[in-house]
Amino acid sequence: MDHPSMTRRGFLAGGAGLVGTAVAVTALGAVAGPAGALRPEASKAISPLVLSSDLHASTEPQRFVFAIARGARYASFGPAQVAFAAPGANQGTILDTNLYKEGLPKGRGIYVVDATFPTAGVWKAAALVQGKRVPFAVQVNATAVAPLAGTAAPRAASPTAADPLGVNPICTRTPACPLHDVSLADVIGNGKPVAVMFATPALCQSQYCGPVLDELLAMMAPYRAKGVQMVHVEIYDSNKGANRAPTVAAWGLESEPWFYTIDGSGVIEERLDGAMATNEIQGALDRLVA
Repeated sequence: MDHPSMTRRGFLAGGAGLVGTAVAVTALGAVAGPAGALRPEASKAISPLVLSSDLHASTEPQRFVFAIARGARYASFGPAQVAFAAPGANQGTILDTNLYKEGLPKGRGIYVVDATFPTAGVWKAAALVQGKRVPFAVQVNATAVAPLAGTAAPRAASPTAADPLGVNPICTRTPACPLHDVSLADVIGNGKPVAVMFATPALCQSQYCGPVLDELLAMMAPYRAKGVQMVHVEIYDSNKGANRAPTVAAWGLESEPWFYTIDGSGVIEERLDGAMATNEIQGALDRLVA
């Protein structure tokens, strides 16, 4: 992913417009999330909504994705920057983000940046948007929970019309999508590339599952023509949303949505989580068939 990364450093504290200036450190907000960061309807306060769900300690860059809310509603504000400071520190590199809107609901754009989190713990963060500095915090775990790029994809079976594996319904989209004709157990590692979307359009907490699955369906034809096996897996085993579907549990996924591309040998090439725009899904598919 191409994005400009600014090398100047600034304290993660103070008022708007003080990027790169040393100012007094102030208290940072709680760990932000898709639900907990939303404020009351009457509020006009800006809140970051962290959509990345599996940040982990690593010296390799990770895709960090967040949205912005004003009060209880999502909002896209135009260009934004973000800065991170490791546990125990108050200073971090300021990064420009990419704002992606294509394929997502109006006003529900996402901000994406590649960031490095070499140590586990709660990282201080600040979003710099519309001349405002909005503090929040990010949880970075010691290890990843979900499968990583470069590792072998789990070969657990996925629900199909012929064998739903106790999952009912196997697709909560209306109408149901056509990506339930083959099982992941049969296509991963069979010599052909695989793309799998883990999403639950009817029960998605972040409300991004339906849009990203629709985007995949809209663009899938040329990739299927090139031999890509495409599969959709529901997150839960029923409309109650109480238990994860067996495939989701086998993959260790604890959030939604997720999109994985897997090469013909069964090795994961890329993973996207939380929310993803049209160009991100298309880019991953293009690299899969390159």
